[in-house]
Amino acid sequence: MHPTPESVFTTTVKATTTGPAIEATGELDLDAAPILHAALRRALMTGPPGTILIFDLAGVTFCDSSGLNALLLARMAAERAGRTLHLARPSHAVARLLKITGADKVFPVDLDRAPVPHPRAG
Repeated sequence: MHPTPESVFTTTVKATTTGPAIEATGELDLDAAPILHAALRRALMTGPPGTILIFDLAGVTFCDSSGLNALLLARMAAERAGRTLHLARPSHAVARLLKITGADKVFPVDLDRAPVPHPRAG
């Protein structure tokens, strides 16, 4: 089976008014976990410690248990770096997974507010 453009997992790290944000699109699964963690490492090097780190999940079309595990590991890595990981705008599929597994109680989840770009971000 060949990946479709919608299934390929991609990330973009951006500066926002509350700290770095990672915009994710595609399918968050075992193959995507290393991509998520690379984006996390880039984001953790952005901005001062103690800020919020946002994962914008509006473009994530699928998330399995490996993807959820990657998010949970990212949460722990962010905490070790003095950041709070927030999940923003999870797609219906991701929001459902978070609710079914109880992970929506572990993460701060903002269902409809997009991260605000930093005024000096390019």
